Amino acid sequence: MKVLLTRPEGRNQSMIEALSQRQVPFVVTPLLEVIATDDIYNEADIAAFHHADIVIFISTNAVTYAARALNNHFPDNIDYYAVGQATLLSLQALGVNAIEAPTDCQQTEGLLTLPSLQALDGQNITIVRGVGGREALAEQLAQRGAIVSYWQVYQRECPPLNHRVAYDWQQQNIDTIVITSGQILSHLMQLVPKELFAWLHACHIIVPSSRVYEQAINAGFTHVTNARAANSDAVLIALGLTA
Repeated sequence: MKVLLTRPEGRNQSMIEALSQRQVPFVVTPLLEVIATDDIYNEADIAAFHHADIVIFISTNAVTYAARALNNHFPDNIDYYAVGQATLLSLQALGVNAIEAPTDCQQTEGLLTLPSLQALDGQNITIVRGVGGREALAEQLAQRGAIVSYWQVYQRECPPLNHRVAYDWQQQNIDTIVITSGQILSHLMQLVPKELFAWLHACHIIVPSSRVYEQAINAGFTHVTNARAANSDAVLIALGLTA
């Protein structure tokens, strides 16, 4: 096994450490970069955040960029939620207590099963996310009576990479690729030349959710494992590398 790690710069460290400890060879090539949006300091969005009853953070990036705009000051009178464990830990590192999605479904669908998010009549909810996120969460919360707004604090872009990098991956015998979002998978498919699709489709792909699993299957992959979360523990289990 030789693993390709594709998360944005600075987000692969825990997997680097875990694979190094297990003496599993790997290559790091970020297929996504994250930058702040022009709306990060939007006064109306920040005001809505401060007046929310519930705030839901979609990712660690949402926490990082919101904290920057808020100067690390999070109001105490808000119920905070985190979609995944990594997002929860990011909030806790800032002294913010939050409720996370169930451990067996660390994604939007899991969050929506929480008893405290069922009856939401008149509740003001702010979803902190990146540009272009899914609408399913907001739609479901609105159906349950919530008044939902977005604060889009970051956006994702494809780093400037040459198609030659895909040939390098093949020559380095990459056979396993960790994909932590649908956008990373899309960038991967755009980057790899068609003549390398046979190699690419033979790789073992680790994905974080059912949605990205379906995206991978539709893209022609046949060896896909749904880790059901993007955190390192879930990925290691999917790779069969836990004790």
